[in-house]
Amino acid sequence: MGRLVPAVTRALDILELFLDGDGTLSAPDIVRKLQLPRTTVHELVTTLAARKYLVPVAGEPGRYRLGVRPYQLGARYAEHLDLAAEGQQVARTIAETCDETVHVAILEDTDVIYIAKVDSTHAVRMVSAAGRRLPAHCTSVGKMLLASLPEQELAARLPDGAGLTAMTPNSITDPAVLRETLAGIRSRGVAVESRESNPDVSCVAAPVRDRTGQVVAALSISVPMIRWSRDRQAELERLAVKGAADLSERLGHRSTP
Repeated sequence: MGRLVPAVTRALDILELFLDGDGTLSAPDIVRKLQLPRTTVHELVTTLAARKYLVPVAGEPGRYRLGVRPYQLGARYAEHLDLAAEGQQVARTIAETCDETVHVAILEDTDVIYIAKVDSTHAVRMVSAAGRRLPAHCTSVGKMLLASLPEQELAARLPDGAGLTAMTPNSITDPAVLRETLAGIRSRGVAVESRESNPDVSCVAAPVRDRTGQVVAALSISVPMIRWSRDRQAELERLAVKGAADLSERLGHRSTP
């Protein structure tokens, strides 16, 4: 790795300060937060303003906000984002860590569609494929995505009295039970499915968010029951949350501290 350029690093540190608070800062604010010399901050802010990365705040002399240039760069980055491609890369990293099958899926009506998948190297593993469609209520990714819907939209997709298909004897078929399950998932931020879509497999899943904070996908880890335990579940839940957060960050989401 090449040497980092101190002036560039400091300029980027200044820009990243604007991600917090009300989005405006003065030069003294920057000096205090970054512990940099006043002259250095003045030169960097002047340069950033000249290049339209910062602009003065109207009516507040000496204060700045982000200019149009960061927005233009972000918009260009977003144009080239590919959820499936980014999901495949993150899924590969997570699969290499836990050596279990990892999926990324999206919601379509009341089904999930797997858009990325990386297999475990174990001889005994979940068999599936990208592009496969399954009933959302039978899968951890699907329950995670259903739990993320606004109540009105969830009711429209799964109205009272709607029939729920069973894939295994453990599948949820009662809408009231499903709604109770989804409430628990919202509270925990993680979904678990035990032998509901495959009698020999359990899964955990976490939500993937885009730059607006909206849940657009879910990442899951699937484990054959011979390797499933309460401790393993807790470990994989943490890893699924990390993977989903990494993918969310790639999509432009910034989590709040």
